[in-house]
Amino acid sequence: MRYFFHIGYKGSNYRGWQRQKNVVSVQEVIEDKLSKLLKEKVVCIGCGRTDAGVHSSQYFFHINSNKIWTDRQLFILNKMLPSDISVYDVCEVKANNHAQHSATARTYNYFIHTHKNPFLSKISSFYDIKPNVDMMSEAASLLLKYSDFRALCKSPDNHNNTLCDIFSIQFFTDASKENFRLQITANRFLRGMIRILVYELIEVGTGNKSVDEFEEMIKSKIPQQFLNIAYSQGLYLSQIQYPFLKTASYDDYCPLLHLHTWIPVGVKQLQVL
Repeated sequence: MRYFFHIGYKGSNYRGWQRQKNVVSVQEVIEDKLSKLLKEKVVCIGCGRTDAGVHSSQYFFHINSNKIWTDRQLFILNKMLPSDISVYDVCEVKANNHAQHSATARTYNYFIHTHKNPFLSKISSFYDIKPNVDMMSEAASLLLKYSDFRALCKSPDNHNNTLCDIFSIQFFTDASKENFRLQITANRFLRGMIRILVYELIEVGTGNKSVDEFEEMIKSKIPQQFLNIAYSQGLYLSQIQYPFLKTASYDDYCPLLHLHTWIPVGVKQLQVL
């Protein structure tokens, strides 16, 4: 039987989702606890990778097991897991449903605060800037014109291709204009793509790069020679969409979405998913 696990995690203490040698990952922690609970070797196939320190308010992985899953096991598993990883739901799916390959869309949010705040230090990225968010929004909207984002990829040669379908991208600010959020939805994302994108948009917003220069960079398809990326703690994987699952984003588990009244910047552009 194949089970989909619907989870969320705060990534501050982990080197991302993917199991790696000599570091602690979310996948390793969950696989170890599930193996003990089910008394069999468990391998979790995740919906994607996240970088070290990146959070996920909605994440899916699947496992194969002959054991019958019960609500009691869900309760026990959550007791076994550390406080920064939660399992929301578990459901049985068809054997050909795949946590990564069956996903049709992914949504990320990136949060920036511009006044130093110790309570936000691990869940939002602090930048001591006063950006022109209208210029950032204008630059971001240009991505809807393109499909090849090789220029925004940390390791383009490791991908079969660098094509992505971006369905929507939107900037938000609050009434104080001291806190900002970028929300982006696409069918897939390249390694490091969003953090590279945010860094480049900050360059536009602070006047270090023009909107035209930003677009020329995208059109060039040339990865940046000296790679700079935005901080990891501001990035959240927020929603995964599947044709066979009714999934709502677990916004209640992402407090930053409710900390401010978010005001859209510019006109939201959206394609039909």
